[in-house]
Amino acid sequence: MNPLLFIMGASSLKKEVAVVVGVIITLCFLPMVAVVALVGTNPVNLIFPVYNGPLDSTDEYAFGNCTYWVFLLRDQIHETIPNTWGNAATWAVRAGLDGYLVDHTPSYSAIMQISDVDGGLGHVAFVESVDPDSGAWTISEMNVKGWDVVDQQTLPASAAKNYNFIHQQEPLLAPVL
Repeated sequence: MNPLLFIMGASSLKKEVAVVVGVIITLCFLPMVAVVALVGTNPVNLIFPVYNGPLDSTDEYAFGNCTYWVFLLRDQIHETIPNTWGNAATWAVRAGLDGYLVDHTPSYSAIMQISDVDGGLGHVAFVESVDPDSGAWTISEMNVKGWDVVDQQTLPASAAKNYNFIHQQEPLLAPVL
């Protein structure tokens, strides 16, 4: 019998081997992390399109989440929304209170919103386009396939009834005197 196994016990040796293997793997990846930090490219982008664009200093929503992404895209097209709408679950209600049109009709630059997903936090996405023939719409979204991961998907016209769409705020009209 191996005296080392007798003294340490078989399960203890297995744990130590696992720790040593973990340290070796970590040490192998450290040079890659250093190169990524110096070069500024993210190898994960080859698999998942992680957002590497400029940060928006006016965007107070949590970076990497769907609310951050929608605020950023709306700001880029000069249709800025407030920073006060909270989690995605509350956006349709708060948008309505702020004078935005909320309905079940997708249109370009509208915010698609649903409340009862992601453990009650909801989800929002930016409507990139609507096909005039089929009524299908394409959205851009973040944090569905992973934190800070941007993706697009196209939904059929029949699904519109399941979502709220927040449209640009109507300008206030001057009162008629």
